[in-house]
This record gives sequence, C-alpha cells and structure tokens, in this order.
Amino acid sequence: MLDPELRKEIIMEHYLNPINRNSIEDERYIKVNSNSETCIDNIDLYILFEDDKIKDFHFNGEACAISTSAASIMIKLLVGKTISEVKEIMNNYYNMINEKDYNEDILEEACCYEDIYKQQNRIGCATIPWKGLEKAIKEYENRKK
Repeated sequence: MLDPELRKEIIMEHYLNPINRNSIEDERYIKVNSNSETCIDNIDLYILFEDDKIKDFHFNGEACAISTSAASIMIKLLVGKTISEVKEIMNNYYNMINEKDYNEDILEEACCYEDIYKQQNRIGCATIPWKGLEKAIKEYENRKK
C-alpha cells in the first residue's frame, strides 16, 4: 500500500505535468475516444502499435485530475510493453479498482488508485483511459486479421 500523501503527490504530478498530452495526426496511430456519460471527461488516445508492442502513446482532451493522471500514468507504464504484458497489467489494474487480488509490482505508480473504490463515483474517472485502451487493442488485433 502506498502512503496516502504519496498517492496524492503522484496523482497531482501527473495531472499538472501529464506525459505525452498532445494530439497526433499520423495514420499509423490508432485513435480512439473514451468518455464519461456522467461528467465532462472526454479524451482521445493515440497509440502506435508495432510488432505487437506499444511503441508510442499520447492522449488529449478535457478531463478531471483523476482521468488525466490515470492516462498519463498508463502511458508511462505501458510504452514498450507487448500486448500480452499490457493485458496482464490491465487485468491487475481492474482487479485493484474492484478490490480483488492484484500484483502491486507490475502496476508501479498506478497503485496510487488502490483505494479509489471508496469513492464509487471516481472509479469511472480512473478507468476512462483504460477503457479506451481496450478499444484500441481490439482495433489493432482486428487490423492484423
């Protein structure tokens, strides 16, 4: 378990200084949108897959501190990972969010959301970028067929 103050610091650092927050206009990238039906969160993900790995990853849009930081942390965690590694990390992330067993070591800074379940309305914020990633992986896998 991360110290509550450290969790806040990680979230605020990634909210105020998000990694790769910009739009990419390049047809090699898969672009997906992920948004909330209950709040303003609306982000686009731009993911470059190469040889079954995430080679590059960006996001842009309007979102709260939780969604913005979740996207930034996700990008930092996943660039360079294979699709199978990404799916394992994703499963562990969702397990953590839903109070199930998870591997803290592979989630790294994403563990800052380990007690988000205490605020049910924030779970959606913490999962918006991850749901977009799921769409992008499906699209990538369909393109390979």
